[in-house]
Amino acid sequence: MTAEPMIRLDHVSKTYPGTDTPAVTELTLEIDPGEILVLVGPSGCGKSTTLRLINRMIEPTGGRIYLDGDDVTDANPDQLRRRIGYVIQQIGLFPHQTIAENVATVPKMLRWDKKRITARVDELLDMVGLDPRVYGDRYPKELSGGQAQRVGVARALGADPSIMLMDEPFGAIDPITRESLQNEFLRLQDELRKTIVFVTHDIDEAIKMGDRIAILGKQSMVHQADTPERILAYPVDDFVRSFIGAGTAMRGLAFERVGDLDLAPINGEHAGRASSAGSITVESTLYEALEEMLRTASGKAVVMGDDGQPAGYVELSHLSAALRTAQNEARLHYDQLAAGTSGTR
Repeated sequence: MTAEPMIRLDHVSKTYPGTDTPAVTELTLEIDPGEILVLVGPSGCGKSTTLRLINRMIEPTGGRIYLDGDDVTDANPDQLRRRIGYVIQQIGLFPHQTIAENVATVPKMLRWDKKRITARVDELLDMVGLDPRVYGDRYPKELSGGQAQRVGVARALGADPSIMLMDEPFGAIDPITRESLQNEFLRLQDELRKTIVFVTHDIDEAIKMGDRIAILGKQSMVHQADTPERILAYPVDDFVRSFIGAGTAMRGLAFERVGDLDLAPINGEHAGRASSAGSITVESTLYEALEEMLRTASGKAVVMGDDGQPAGYVELSHLSAALRTAQNEARLHYDQLAAGTSGTR
């Protein structure tokens, strides 16, 4: 039995006053409980507008919005937003308030008692890797960009919302800090299982962060909405192919583990050369295997077993076969969808 979507957009549209061209046209999407759906597409395609429609920062001009089965299209916007965590690129911390006061914003609005608020603030700052005893009494200007973004996430989690909207939350951070924050957030998501709509323009970030990706074109037209694996293996049209890029398709290898392969054996002829090839483990991905092959220019990588001894080789032929298999499976999936025989979205 399929779970009821946590978020459902039913033919949602938005046309701003003074223009005849919609920013969003009859957008229909479903996001399951505990899922990260990433909206990705070129600038101006309506990604951020879609987020603001979900929490009613702007009002739709057509369609309906459902949260956990409730039609919230006409609900009180202020009450609605207290059910939803919201993280933006600019963070938006209140500069005159301490970090603890910033994180306490929504619990205070909900009139939690002081003891409960203090406990929740301490819990959240610990959760995002900031010691409340060190950072609680500081002000936003005393934080680095990465620390401020962590506070932004903590504030969005203040009242333990089931839904979070994230609008390019790591876009203004340097690459090293950005990767660290992405990893930290995915770790938190493993624990918290929030339903998240995440906006980015970066396909690599979408692949890393998303359980599913919706690739949007003009006016938020959905060209393809599916798992990263299927999108990489089988882009459905020229727009998607152009957006993900030819080289990016190789990232599909990151979803396959070396330990699932029938490895090429290390025989007497190869044993003496094993040390000259790149070395990986059974837990490595095929993408990591490819990186090791390129690093050593050997066309193969030695796979070390749990006993620390070579278990076999991964060769380029393994990677080609894995890409072909993924493509064939994705093509079959879409053929079944077209024929109405697949139960998978």
